Amino acid sequence: MLKDVIRNQFAKTIKESFERIRELILTTLNSPAFKEACQTIEGETACLFVVRRGKFLWWFSIGDCALYLFHPELSALNEYQQNHRSFYEWVGRVNTFDLPVPCYSEGRKELRKGKNHLLLTTDGLIECPNTDFGNPKEICKPFESYSNDDSVRNLLEEIKEKNVRDSTTIISWFVHIEPAATLPSDANG
Repeated sequence: MLKDVIRNQFAKTIKESFERIRELILTTLNSPAFKEACQTIEGETACLFVVRRGKFLWWFSIGDCALYLFHPELSALNEYQQNHRSFYEWVGRVNTFDLPVPCYSEGRKELRKGKNHLLLTTDGLIECPNTDFGNPKEICKPFESYSNDDSVRNLLEEIKEKNVRDSTTIISWFVHIEPAATLPSDANG
């Protein structure tokens, strides 16, 4: 079962886990059986895979999804979105893995010490009419006053009321990181 294969990767070092999960995703998306199955469905979708181990984050992104990391140190520098939205990339009937060179992006990030808020979303939230959710600061505002569950629910209710045009998925969680994160060499003096 794929779930067990993924779970087994976490018995390895963090670096090796990320490399093996990347390899598993690429092997699956490039497999003839997967590509053939994609031709039997209607439509396409974007995909965003995110793995956190310890104080490190890894992602693999195809298409128009967003991964946000909210942390005071990063917010002070206006850094929120970790991946970039890529238009015209999909998995499905039209499949970027059918190209001679598959198109996707990936990245790694060291999380900062303290409370880190991770939020994944689809373009429905970001592009909802009559909202400012294209601005990540607006997305994280509800989480300042409400629980994680209530904040996600509030975001979904607001975009429904404002006639969201596209389906929307939101995955949000918090993680507290104890070890200090990397700082520049001149930070202590």
